Amino acid sequence: MAKQFEELDIWKQSREFCVDIYKITNYELFSKDFKLRDQIRASSGSIMDNIAEGFERNGNKEFIQFLYVAKGSCGETRSQLHRALDNNYINKDEYSVMYNKAFQLSKSISGFIQYLKNSEITGHKNLKS
Repeated sequence: MAKQFEELDIWKQSREFCVDIYKITNYELFSKDFKLRDQIRASSGSIMDNIAEGFERNGNKEFIQFLYVAKGSCGETRSQLHRALDNNYINKDEYSVMYNKAFQLSKSISGFIQYLKNSEITGHKNLKS
């Protein structure tokens, strides 16, 4: 049972994804496109931050709302990966790896939302990690 958001698999997954985004945005060409670099860093960070914030709200209804925001940020990041590919900031292989990680993360968030919707648990102290 998760007692902290750091115990949630979707938060761990989103943290690793955010680290990966920071790595690719440090590439020379990518790092010079300040706007896109900052946008994709912010959207990937928003995924993990919204999972954490929703967890700390102590109720499923609000948590689910924040999970939807996190899922939206995941979609935003996928869109920005297209832009990075289109501008040759990352190659097709890097794009595919990152896109698939983002897509899997989005699916995991959706699955967790469904789990919470179908659960009789009303607060985070009883969640499975």
